[in-house]
Amino acid sequence: MERRERTRHLIELGGLVQKSGLVELASDDRATLYGAMLDLAGRAGDDDGATALALWKRRGKRAFDAEAADAALSADAPAKED
Repeated sequence: MERRERTRHLIELGGLVQKSGLVELASDDRATLYGAMLDLAGRAGDDDGATALALWKRRGKRAFDAEAADAALSADAPAKED
């Protein structure tokens, strides 16, 4: 992966951490965020890891779809006048 692609990828991943609400829940504490991610990685590596990954994927897809639908509705709504 080229350096520019890798940088973009890392920025996108950071955006997902922010979007998930974890930053606020952890009071922007890096150790807490890292610990939470290590816990998720441990769960994904367990015997039921495939089940957890499938569940997380469904939840993430639903959230992306809902966000896209909200954005489409906002784009179609008439502008409010002040």
